[in-house]
Amino acid sequence: MLLGRYDDGHLRYTGRTTKLAQTASSAVAGLLAPAGRGHPWTGWSFSAGWGSRETLDVTLVERELVVEVGVDVARDAAGRWRHPARLHRPRPELSPTDVPHIMTTPR
Repeated sequence: MLLGRYDDGHLRYTGRTTKLAQTASSAVAGLLAPAGRGHPWTGWSFSAGWGSRETLDVTLVERELVVEVGVDVARDAAGRWRHPARLHRPRPELSPTDVPHIMTTPR
């Protein structure tokens, strides 16, 4: 699953999860809807892994589902997590506006 957070009104790609277990995949799939026109990541390609030239086959979805993930602190120069995140659980009771935006400059 591709992950993103809002930054100054723009959806920024922040990383991806590890491969989801069948039960987690089914639970998340039931909460997603196909993306309409104008998804900000239309036409992008995503790497299958750090330093890999293999690309992921992705299906873009509406940007409404919030999920809780576990990550380590390693980030690349663009601020994306270098290692895949581990999905803890979907948070359908939250909306993207409930999630703090990315701070692009230290405060």
